[in-house]
Amino acid sequence: MTRNAKINTLLLLLVAALAVLPLALGLGEGKEEPFTGADAQAESAITELKPDYKPWFSPLYEPPSGEIESALFALQAALGAGVLAYYFGVRRGRRQGAAQALAQARAQGAAREQDTAEPVREP
Repeated sequence: MTRNAKINTLLLLLVAALAVLPLALGLGEGKEEPFTGADAQAESAITELKPDYKPWFSPLYEPPSGEIESALFALQAALGAGVLAYYFGVRRGRRQGAAQALAQARAQGAAREQDTAEPVREP
């Protein structure tokens, strides 16, 4: 197994552990919504500390349900991942194309040198 394969396997196991451990350890038990987002947790903490707090502004669009909100968030994450994957793919393709062009130029240069080289004549 190559070094990169070992690192990728280790990272995959780490991500899987981060997803499974909270569920296996029961970190969300006893809560109405055990794994809410940071926005909802911040909102509940603010209302506990200052019940008369008024937000400065309201959202431009409020999804009708939590499921739609989650779907929009997943769509946003998928689009971001797609943009990043496209960028890295284009970057790698350009690098590979430049390496191939350089190899072809070197091969053509070597071929020209052989064609233009004068044959050695023995006296």
